[in-house]
Amino acid sequence: MSALPIRDHTAEAVVLDRREGPYGEVVLRQRGGDYEIIANGCFLMDTADGRSERLLIDAALDRLTAERPAVLIGGLGVGFSLAHAAAQPRWGRIAVAEREGAIIDWHRDGPLAGHTAGALADPRVTVLHTDLVEYLATTEDRYDALCLDIDNGPDWTVNDANDALYGPAGLAAARSRLTPGGILAVWSAQPSPSFEEALRAAEFTDVHTLEVSVSRGVPDVVHLGRRP
Repeated sequence: MSALPIRDHTAEAVVLDRREGPYGEVVLRQRGGDYEIIANGCFLMDTADGRSERLLIDAALDRLTAERPAVLIGGLGVGFSLAHAAAQPRWGRIAVAEREGAIIDWHRDGPLAGHTAGALADPRVTVLHTDLVEYLATTEDRYDALCLDIDNGPDWTVNDANDALYGPAGLAAARSRLTPGGILAVWSAQPSPSFEEALRAAEFTDVHTLEVSVSRGVPDVVHLGRRP
């Protein structure tokens, strides 16, 4: 068993960029060899450990039978999920929705380009500069998998607007964007039995949760459900 990644909490955090946008302040910091994204003063994610973000992609792909499935990744973040999906030739169309223009910039020509430059150049990949909740409610596009990593998950959102994604209307919109048999995979910073029940209430089947141990605290999880 490999050792869990350890963050260097003693290193000084250096602010590389700070932007004020329509959803508040977003900050990119560097701490030692890792990068961190902070939204409205709250830590969202860093580049220290991407196992659960990669599991988000693998768990969906493993449950699909389509030869070239299409996936929508909700949230670009530090790029773990996108880079992992682009590294897998089985995926067909790969879209990633990100509402923060600053984060997109950091990947295209900023400090995070080293994590996703190859993925962004992949002809299968499209970056959608859009709010995921609005996109799911208005688009006619269909996907075989939705891999959503928005905020800190259903029970701990930094931005109140993201709550809608995890409620009945948001889950209904997600379900409508999936092809029959399609997979919804949702990342969370902690297990959520209530969200499992919400998935069942939204008529998802095969609902279950995968856990990824972290060095400290409760495990990261991926919640899964299938559109019948």
